[in-house]
Amino acid sequence: MKPLLIVKNVSREGPGLFETVLNSHRVRYRVVDLDKGETFPSPAEYSALVVLGGPDSANDTTEKIKNELSRIQEALTLQIPYLGVCLGLQMLVKAGGGTVLKNPVKEIGFRDSENHFFQVDLTPEGAGDPICQGIDRSFKIFQLHGETVSLTGKMTLLGAGTFCRNQLVRVGAVAYGIQGHLELTERLINDWIAEDADLKTLSRADLEKDFKQAEQKLSETGIKFIENFLKISGFI
Repeated sequence: MKPLLIVKNVSREGPGLFETVLNSHRVRYRVVDLDKGETFPSPAEYSALVVLGGPDSANDTTEKIKNELSRIQEALTLQIPYLGVCLGLQMLVKAGGGTVLKNPVKEIGFRDSENHFFQVDLTPEGAGDPICQGIDRSFKIFQLHGETVSLTGKMTLLGAGTFCRNQLVRVGAVAYGIQGHLELTERLINDWIAEDADLKTLSRADLEKDFKQAEQKLSETGIKFIENFLKISGFI
């Protein structure tokens, strides 16, 4: 098989659990960092595509975003398995004809304004989708976004949230996006706390405590989700 392509939109938002799972299954992959000026190659050269998060908006008119949307549209046309995280979800919906807009509230960290852990509840369609097999009907998720998406009639909502409804989406048969960060690891959360402006407004001690409390379940969910995507993509 051709390798899997991972696209970073900002250097600090790396693959995290993706690398853990890919290495454990000996899947060949390449990481491209657009933040360092690297080029987004043609998806046709790869068996699957993962696009990670970043501070950009899918509505930006920069060459970076225009080129990225074009590549994702190419992947959709070729029906190459796709998984987008955070901005990667928003880019997928935008490339597929949907809309990206400001969410009523920013979702930052582990907990919402009512001090509950952010969580995704699977829809009936989600519960029956291959990407969600073996995953709890409700699961915790780490959030770091201020925008959301409006879906077209050809897109399927697989998982919903309380303050941002469209959390897990399928576009076509094999293209998926998730708003929260399923790839989270201790190294990533430490890097983000140190560098992300929104996270700096929160208590570092509280973020570290919440991560430790939720780490095992977050990791189990993320690994299972990624393995399901690798099965859909034909790697395992």
